[in-house]
Amino acid sequence: MTLSPQLRTAGIYVLVSAAWIWFSGTLLGMFVHDPHRIVQYQIFKGWFFVLSTGLLLYWLIGRTVHRLAEANQRLLDSHEQALRVLVEAMDARHKETSDHSERVVRMALGLARLAGLEGDALRDIKFGALLHDIGKLALPDAILIKPGKLDDDEIRLMRTHPRIGHDMLQRIDFLHGASTIPYSHHERWDGTGYPQGLTGDEIPLAARIFSVVDVWDALSFPRVYKPAWPEADVLNYLREAAGGQLDPKLVRLFMDNYPALKTLALNPSH
Repeated sequence: MTLSPQLRTAGIYVLVSAAWIWFSGTLLGMFVHDPHRIVQYQIFKGWFFVLSTGLLLYWLIGRTVHRLAEANQRLLDSHEQALRVLVEAMDARHKETSDHSERVVRMALGLARLAGLEGDALRDIKFGALLHDIGKLALPDAILIKPGKLDDDEIRLMRTHPRIGHDMLQRIDFLHGASTIPYSHHERWDGTGYPQGLTGDEIPLAARIFSVVDVWDALSFPRVYKPAWPEADVLNYLREAAGGQLDPKLVRLFMDNYPALKTLALNPSH
């Protein structure tokens, strides 16, 4: 039978405490007979008991917390693996270029670190970038893989996918923070984006970071509706989009670190 962590910790504590009380009391009774000295030794014994059991509890609780953290990380890794399989299937359905989702995840994380993000914010960037187009699962293939230009009705339907993606991820506790990118990465710095029409710093930083990466990737690789652009044209487009479509500070940060970010995106081992 496997004991729960709290029962195991409490059991060890009770056993050690009982053994200490019995042995220390027996030894004190055998070697000390003066009542005044017994009182002094009892006080000393009590303080030693508090200190030693406090250290014991610290070690036991620390070990349990470490085990729980490891179990939680294994669970998170399992969730991530399942999500990556889903995204691979989604990329295949959308006829995206090979490694599209993994590529934008790596580059978005690199740009996010340069922008000063860390900890849980990076985890949200990773999952948000991986699932940035999850809302497109609700859209018909006739729109997603249409080789020509979308008409007005098709555009209106396409523009529902950010809210759909946001609502999907809000139903999963550990993806709440990640929903920012699917929801807001089509917003524009000048306020002409969708679905909320946010302007400038109103757009969440994670979404602004991802937008720069997503534009670079969309132009740098072929899609069903267009060929890949030459690299010089892609970089010129990003410069021109700064202050209109994209956050100018993030575009400048991207440009200043472009060789390293490109290497990171194209080489999974980096």
